[in-house]
Amino acid sequence: MGSIKVFEAIDDFLQNYIYVIFDNIGDIFNYSCIVLGFFGLFYWLRYQKKFNDQAANDSNQLK
Repeated sequence: MGSIKVFEAIDDFLQNYIYVIFDNIGDIFNYSCIVLGFFGLFYWLRYQKKFNDQAANDSNQLK
């Protein structure tokens, strides 16, 4: 059994089983990543504003 048969077997497995899973998931994963990214962005921006306000009130820090 040569290496080409091994790679063809892997190819058949991927085409028959893995792509079916990806087709059934659809765009749900993509939309979930986008929503999670925006949630993380706004979470980080809220804490950044808190830290900036705290830094503006502290006159003993290096700038």
